[in-house]
This record gives sequence, C-alpha cells and structure tokens, in this order.
Amino acid sequence: MLFCVAVSAQQKTSLFKKATRWLETENDSNYIEEHTKDITFRIFGSRKYNNYDIVDNGIVDGSITDNGLVNSKNSKEVLYRPNTPFNVGVGVNYRFIAVNIAFNLPAINKNTGEYGKTKMLDLQTHIYTRKLVVDFYGQIYEGYYIANTRRLINSFGSNAGSNNVEMIRPDAKNVNLGLNVQYVFNAKRFSYRAAYLQNDYQKRSAGSFLVGGEVFGVRMKGDSGLIPSYIQKTGFFNGENFYRTRIFSGAANAGYAHTFVYKQHWFTTLSISGSLGVNYTVMNRINQVDLKKAGIQLNNNIRISLGYNSSRYFAGIHYVYLTTRSQSPVPDTYQTVGAGNFRISLARRFTLKKQLF
Repeated sequence: MLFCVAVSAQQKTSLFKKATRWLETENDSNYIEEHTKDITFRIFGSRKYNNYDIVDNGIVDGSITDNGLVNSKNSKEVLYRPNTPFNVGVGVNYRFIAVNIAFNLPAINKNTGEYGKTKMLDLQTHIYTRKLVVDFYGQIYEGYYIANTRRLINSFGSNAGSNNVEMIRPDAKNVNLGLNVQYVFNAKRFSYRAAYLQNDYQKRSAGSFLVGGEVFGVRMKGDSGLIPSYIQKTGFFNGENFYRTRIFSGAANAGYAHTFVYKQHWFTTLSISGSLGVNYTVMNRINQVDLKKAGIQLNNNIRISLGYNSSRYFAGIHYVYLTTRSQSPVPDTYQTVGAGNFRISLARRFTLKKQLF
C-alpha cells in the first residue's frame, strides 16, 4: 500500500520549484500516452522474494585420493530460501494514489512440512516517477530452508561423517533494510510507469540511461551456526562458522533500460544496472572473537516486464530482482542477499467525466 501527497504554497513554492525543476518533464506524446487521471483497476498474482547465500570460492574439492585432498578450487555455496506464498489480489490507481490488497491461497503454495514455515513482514516498495525510480526494501523473514541440501550432501557427504541433514531452519531470521534511487535521463520518451504501474501507455520503442546510488543494512542470524555442521568440518568457509552476520554497505550504480514495442501494443521492457561500493561486515562466532572487515560491494538490479498495453487494457508480467554481493572477512568468500517481486497483472482503465479531486 502506497500513499503520496503533494502540497503547494503560494509564496514559498517558487524556491522549491527552482530546486526541483530538474525532476520535471513533459512527455513526448508520440511515445507516451498518460493515464494518471484515469482510474485503473487491476487483478494480480504476486510472489515476493528474500534469500541469503554463503559462497566460498576457495574451497578445496572434497574428494579423497591417496595423496589426500585434491588441490583444486571450486565454488561452493549454502543457499537459504524462505517458503513464501503466491498471493492473489486486487488494486486501483488514481493520480498519486495506488492501493493493492493481496491474499494468500494455501492450495497453490508449498507444503510447509517439506520446506518449513516462514513468517514474514515485507514492506518492499517500488516507486516510479517520471525521472526517478525509488526502491525501498523493508523485510523481516523468519524461517528458511537450505535449497541445495541434496547437492551439498553429494559434494561433502563422504567426508562429513554424519547422516544428520540440516535442511529446515525455523530459527533463521533475516532483517533487510535498503534504499535504491536512480535517475532516468530520457523520461520524455521512456516510461517505467507504463510497464510497472499501468498508468502510462508506451506506444513506441525508447530507452534511457540510469544513474544513482544505494545503501543497505542486513542482519542474518540463527540459534546455531549458519553453516551446516556436515560441511563445516570439510574446510568450507575456511572452517569458520558464525551464528549472526551484519552487513552495512553503500554503492553507486549505473545502467540502462529499454522498452521494445511491437505493433504499438506488444512490449518488452528490459533494465539492468550494476553497482560498485564498499561494505563493513561483522560475523559473530560462539565463544570466539568476532570477525570484522571492510570489503568490496558488488550489486546488480534487474527488471523485466512484457505483455500487452493499450489506451484501455493492460496484461503483462513483471519481475524485479536485486542482488547484493558483500565480500566477507574470510578470504575468497562472500555473502549475497537477494530481494525482489514477481507479478502477473490484468488491468482496465476508466476515463472519468469529472475528476474526483
């Protein structure tokens, strides 16, 4: 649910307008048809994402030979995933107001017995203005499962010496707070709103360069070590283990977005941006000194949308996914946190004879 309010004053507005004039733009009507003064109704299906991965690029292959361990480097990872539902809902847009209400349908979601149960509060919000894209991530997830357990057992099982499979982690809890802001250079001819808010109609192909910045804070914790015991003893993550990690990062980003329009109605919007920055990571170990270190931060943001758009109707799918990659205090290792949203939308616009306000 998102509410935005604009307030104007008689005398003090002039200075404010001068300061924010770079945000103003007029659409090229040959490319973009605006429908913010129409009421847009939609039905949609949506799934939100949050994942946490531990990656070791320097792990020695676990297979045993007569001479001991084979001296070759392979990338190994532990993939934490929540059991999130696919929600179905309805929504409406009018001017600066957008309201969406969604419901969980248990019949179409995963069996909690196999994947565990996830409690979540996801305030993930994506705001698309003419010249700015603002992504806010406020996520609290509790209850994960290790998605690649079978592959880990196949890789490390012969050396782990244990038949105990730690797959479901109801104690694992992730808090993810972040803000990403990007400036759209070619807002006159390119509209994110057409693909993601359905209150614009992009009639011709166009694209734009993007530039911006982002800040994130992440905390992942469990009641015990986040690295399963059956692979810790094999040398994964240099034999270290931790029950809590905290990551603080900042980065600058740049990218490009483009909408391809076929026969004025069928469209595909592709957007990708990359980020470079720094992070500071603290890993808490049980009865041991904490691991702390600053490192390189590499993030990427992908947006994909495709479907049908016209002056009255919209049908399409949308996908937004952010990955933050943070170098950790252990050599040749890093942590990634992913967040995103997948949505299917059907929308209809209605022109008002008289504006509501």
